[in-house]
Amino acid sequence: MSKRICVTGASGLAGRAVVHDLLEHGYEVLATDVVPPSPLLPARWSRPDLVYTQADLTDFGDAFEVISGVDAVAHLAAIPAPTIFTPARTLNVNNAMNSNVFLAAAQAGVERVVWASSETTLGLDFGPGNQPWYLPLDEDHYPRPTSTYSLSKVLGETMAEHVSAWSGIPFVALRFSNVIDPDRYGEFAAFEVDPASRLFNAFGYIDVRDAAQSVRRALEAEVAGARAYVIANADTVMSRPTSELVAEFFPGVELRREFGEHESLFSIERARTELGFEPEHGWRDA
Repeated sequence: MSKRICVTGASGLAGRAVVHDLLEHGYEVLATDVVPPSPLLPARWSRPDLVYTQADLTDFGDAFEVISGVDAVAHLAAIPAPTIFTPARTLNVNNAMNSNVFLAAAQAGVERVVWASSETTLGLDFGPGNQPWYLPLDEDHYPRPTSTYSLSKVLGETMAEHVSAWSGIPFVALRFSNVIDPDRYGEFAAFEVDPASRLFNAFGYIDVRDAAQSVRRALEAEVAGARAYVIANADTVMSRPTSELVAEFFPGVELRREFGEHESLFSIERARTELGFEPEHGWRDA
């Protein structure tokens, strides 16, 4: 029998991709969101191995109902950026959803929780007044929250660590780089004209299909306790060599190794080694 996964935030960009990827790989999915299923993918919501339940995860009762009876949780629901709502609302809503989902998962006794943390926990936004401690950015470049959105992810990782210890359930935090739909790759040409416009996240990105792949691999990998992984594409959004970008925009920053021609400034070695994650889609192939 295939495993049943609860996907929260299922109507969002990453959520839709995760639902599709899991279904394509033989999982059953209980999809949930505070809004109805996305009209962008109507056919994918009409199949026997997919159930949609509308729920408000800021309410513990809703969270427990959708999580009860599933094998694992892929928790993607969140206010997804620091500028959508006020700083306080962003922090409070994300904390409420994370705590309710984590505690409901522990109470329901699921096998695992995989959830969306963020590259922002590593110190974004980067710029002249906020340089990285070192490059490449890895899991240990943490915690450096610079917004309440980032702080909500740092607090989420702390909660996950303790709830995992209490319950014995593995919690996997995926520190996603900027999630990009391939339809937006045409926008990358503008970065050549104004590279500073992508300095905020060190020229990183993750194709939404690879973000979905990482969720599936995190559900399947042999991990214990609370673990966090940087999830980014292996290259940058720029056609310029990475060494040139580092010299121009990150002068004086400690370099812990040399970079390949277009290699990302985010290290994904831990995800490669422990999850078996390898990016399969990128803008250079589009």
